[in-house]
Amino acid sequence: MRQIKRQRLPLLLPRMFQGELYVQHPLKKRSHLGYPFFHTTGTEHKQVHAAAKAAMAPETFNPFPSFSYTGPLRPVYPLTPRRSVPETIPKPEWADTAQGIPHQEQTRAAQTIKILSAKEQDIMREVCRLGREILDITAAAVKPGVTTDELDAICHKATVDRNAYPSPLNYRKFPKSLCTSVNEVICHGIPDGRKLEEGDIINLDVSLYYKGFHGDLNATYPVGEVDEDSKRLIKTTREALDAAIAICKPGALFRDIGNTIEPIAKANGCSVVRQYTGHGCNQLFHTVPTLPHYAKSKTPGTMKPGMTFTIEPMINLGTHQGVHWPDDWTCTTVDGKRSAQFEETLLITETGVEVLTRAR
Repeated sequence: MRQIKRQRLPLLLPRMFQGELYVQHPLKKRSHLGYPFFHTTGTEHKQVHAAAKAAMAPETFNPFPSFSYTGPLRPVYPLTPRRSVPETIPKPEWADTAQGIPHQEQTRAAQTIKILSAKEQDIMREVCRLGREILDITAAAVKPGVTTDELDAICHKATVDRNAYPSPLNYRKFPKSLCTSVNEVICHGIPDGRKLEEGDIINLDVSLYYKGFHGDLNATYPVGEVDEDSKRLIKTTREALDAAIAICKPGALFRDIGNTIEPIAKANGCSVVRQYTGHGCNQLFHTVPTLPHYAKSKTPGTMKPGMTFTIEPMINLGTHQGVHWPDDWTCTTVDGKRSAQFEETLLITETGVEVLTRAR
């Protein structure tokens, strides 16, 4: 955080002089204490305090002024300090480490798709139900004038209120509890001081750790009234996800997820992001299977009862390609056009699929 130079602040400290209220003012003569002053009314006094408060507020800034942004969105720093989590809440391995590395995701055991027991499936149902509650609470606050950091605060509180840990917090050093991806941001936007504007779209990506398991879901929302292209983008993305979910059942090919999604995107003049995929989600936040959302991938494997994983297509109005901001997280479209995403965590059952994070 940049410091404000002392000499730039106005001299506005209140003083009492002979029973009357005075404040400093740089254009008036100095008192016997060396402070300049003038007489002020109560209304003026309030105005002076308001000015002083504004002058002492942290200065906002763009941390990457020389970066070639692809669209109009800019980060608004400084970020607020990392939000605390009560010591009584169980935490994932990266929560209190310097680098936030998920070591268990890198083990050999993590390369085998896990089949959950009936008891483990019940825990996943519970954690995913809580995740849906948290997303709905956070989304209810979306409106023009709200900052993405304020949405992060709402998400964080809703998570810890449920005795859960926000999985993104310090995961590979991600600084917040929620991903907020606005307009041309494809994914992993960091909540900051930018206020949402009428006509924006925003994706809220909620993940939580509860009873040793992770739940993961997201959705894209309009901010007020949005243009027709944004409406088409959001509708297309939701339809593509729902169609992909519909093919899930024991014996279904993982590669058919992308074979289902991409034709829907193309038919609506959109493209499918290739840089990010769906993933296994259970005791590990991100694990196998890795599930591309584009067609004609060579992804091996079939779905089996007891598997839990996400499908989370990212659909763009323009090209499928993305570029990262220097924060190493925020990925935006290379052409600055808008992107939308929806995500659900699924359980393959004996007879089909259960959407664990479904809206209720």
